[in-house]
Amino acid sequence: MTPKKEDYLKIIFELGGTKDKVSNKRIAISLDIAAASVTEMVNKLLEEGLVYHEPYSGVYLTEKGIKLAEVLVRKHRIWESFLVNELNYPLPDLDKEAEVLEHVTSDRLLKAMYDKLGHPTHCPHGGVIPSMDGHYKEDSHLLLNDAKDGDTVIVDRFIDNHDLLTYLGDIQLDIGDKLKVIKHSPFEGPVTVQNLTDKQENAISYKASHYIFIKNSNE
Repeated sequence: MTPKKEDYLKIIFELGGTKDKVSNKRIAISLDIAAASVTEMVNKLLEEGLVYHEPYSGVYLTEKGIKLAEVLVRKHRIWESFLVNELNYPLPDLDKEAEVLEHVTSDRLLKAMYDKLGHPTHCPHGGVIPSMDGHYKEDSHLLLNDAKDGDTVIVDRFIDNHDLLTYLGDIQLDIGDKLKVIKHSPFEGPVTVQNLTDKQENAISYKASHYIFIKNSNE
């Protein structure tokens, strides 16, 4: 399987495609690619029995696709956790390194790192890590852009993207921050939030608001 196909499986998994349909638009935004490229790759994944597709609704993973995505996500996120916890790697640099390392990692080495880290359940940017026997609690799949004006929410996790994580570091937005959504600006403008944790206001770009997952503040 090519690295590009693996990226698609991982992002469909991350966007909730184990249970819900994920639109081509969301995949395109998350991978920062053209919608036409998504359509082409989805057709290839369909041919290999890795996804189901419902026209005008989106795609979701087959049982075969889920099992493969879990393995890919587990390797990637255990490496990310190891790089941060054991080598003090900066968060924005994790994805590139983990992409290389996950492809040369034996099951023995993976288990050794997993044990060394104390069986982490989430990676440094908040994504779930399936256990070695495949158990995990589903992540939140609600995007910041989906929140309503006036909602109070908690930052739950981020899509693993170098530019995004650099941007979030610049505006000091962290996992666990409590946000009050002030307004969505029209024509794909920013989402303005009051960060109740850091007591500051941020205008978060339309694109970034599709990379930030939230949960209700009462969960």
